[in-house]
Amino acid sequence: MSSLNIPSPARSLIEIGPLTIHYYALCIMLGIVAAVIIGNKRYVAKGGAAGLVGDVAIFAVPSGIIGGRLYHVITSPEKYFGANGNPIEALYIWQGGLGIWGAISLGALGAFLAYRKNPKRGELSFASFADAIAPGLLVAQGIGRFGNWFNKELFGRPLDAPWALEIPIRYRPIGYSKFETFHPTFLYEAIWCFAAAALLVLIGKRKALVAGSLFALYVAIYSLGRGVIETLRIDESNLIMGLRLNLWTSLILLVSASFIAFKLNRKNASKVGA
Repeated sequence: MSSLNIPSPARSLIEIGPLTIHYYALCIMLGIVAAVIIGNKRYVAKGGAAGLVGDVAIFAVPSGIIGGRLYHVITSPEKYFGANGNPIEALYIWQGGLGIWGAISLGALGAFLAYRKNPKRGELSFASFADAIAPGLLVAQGIGRFGNWFNKELFGRPLDAPWALEIPIRYRPIGYSKFETFHPTFLYEAIWCFAAAALLVLIGKRKALVAGSLFALYVAIYSLGRGVIETLRIDESNLIMGLRLNLWTSLILLVSASFIAFKLNRKNASKVGA
């Protein structure tokens, strides 16, 4: 173990009188604030009404949290309903366990319904709204991943390198107790999310894309990185033909979102050429 290794935080929560603040939840909240601020700035730049992103977030965020938790519980039922499981813990979101695909799916649905009903939306389509908030969502996901660091969870295979993550023995999966350092997958994904957010902003400035394309690219680019990172993780996961479920989901979404972005802009290119 190198002196340069990333240490695991000593605490995952802070207590202030009767109030207990879990750092995992704090990371999620900071991510949401960042997404709203970034999304609002970009949406207003498109000609949208100031504050509308915050209005939509009031509905989209709870929907996303519910969707994320449902995805996690459905794809890991043995943890809560198995022989040694405790069903009530399915509600303990501060302990970690928000499936990003469920959060994006149900969150997007909540955002769509809230946007359609908001009288401030004007002439801008929901597709334009989705494009505006896409980079901020990536920033939020990147910040949220630090919650896994505080919870000492979802790390990767054993790693002997200066950037390896130190994991206390009680948090190591069965069969890995003799290893002290692991791939810091939370950091890999955070870096990927921040870089992808910057890339989306750059693409949006340099390319005249059809509305909805940037959001599709967000899904595709994130899925690419997430798929690679999934190959490193060693936490329990349902397998399909030997591959982790989240890896299959990433592959399907990568292909689907890429196709949608291509199809949208191919149609637009055809119209311009005509």
